[in-house]
Amino acid sequence: MIGVGVIGYGYWGPNLVRNFVEAPGSQVLAVCDLRPERLALARSRYPAIETTTDYREVLADGRIDAIAIATPVSTHFDLAMQALRSGRHVLVEKPLTATSEQAARLIEEAAARRRVLMVDHTFVYTGAVRKIRELVAGHELGDIYYYDSVRVNLGLFQHDVSVIWDLAVHDISIMDYVLPSRPLAVSATGMSHVPGEPENIAYLTLFFDGRLIAHIHVNWLAPVKVRRTLIGGSRKMIVYDDLEPSEKVKVYDKGITVNKDDAESVYEMLIGYRTGDMWAPQLDMTEALRVEAAHFIRCVERGERPVSDGEAGLRVVRILEAATQSMAERGRLVEVTVG
Repeated sequence: MIGVGVIGYGYWGPNLVRNFVEAPGSQVLAVCDLRPERLALARSRYPAIETTTDYREVLADGRIDAIAIATPVSTHFDLAMQALRSGRHVLVEKPLTATSEQAARLIEEAAARRRVLMVDHTFVYTGAVRKIRELVAGHELGDIYYYDSVRVNLGLFQHDVSVIWDLAVHDISIMDYVLPSRPLAVSATGMSHVPGEPENIAYLTLFFDGRLIAHIHVNWLAPVKVRRTLIGGSRKMIVYDDLEPSEKVKVYDKGITVNKDDAESVYEMLIGYRTGDMWAPQLDMTEALRVEAAHFIRCVERGERPVSDGEAGLRVVRILEAATQSMAERGRLVEVTVG
């Protein structure tokens, strides 16, 4: 049985506790939060779990094998590093760290101590995103032309990070998981409409080697909630709507064909439009965080490498850093560090 301690019982912490309580082979032993009223909620639901306002008490508990961290981004590195140095396996809420240099140091520490370092890229554990990856890897879509996503709603405003680090991180982690190549550069623009607060609306364009392009739109000031992604390929196209109750992924046999064999000039090219069937593949509807918690416990037990390991977290943070720099310079193209 893997003993788990959870640091942070705010917005996301209760979800982590619930799923680790229910995960096979896992036992939540302690919950930490700075606010006594949050700990009171934890005790009312899980009377057997110990609670504390001091994370050092969690690290000092010899029964705990793994630490899950759900605190502000600025605290991720310090807490995760202390947990790794105490010999614990670590799961960190997205994004992994505030800088790529911090992420790289956590990866080195985890490797040196042979501990699992995993980042909570929740969406890669959904049945929908796993099916999309399967379709892309199986060349069902052909050559990928574009990845286009919209993730908007009214709130929840964050005071410590911009909308890119809060919402776009989801789409970047999905993109990193399903696409066959990595972005080389990014151009980002955004704006803050609340004085003294980070940007609440942003647009990211990511450039890859070849003809693949990606665009991400995120917004905390939208009148409606939208969670939709389009992926276009040379053979088929996908619409992924996370708000759909059942048919979240739809595959369209639509596209174009360009016939230029007989064309003497570009003006004589013949573009044909192909319209075929739409089908919605059957998806695993298990809660993503339940799948993720079970995966983390299995990796700890068997010494396996997580799907959303430290390297995946580092790649995402590097894109977020480049996008933040680009946004500060009104959309200047910024290369994404690789390797």
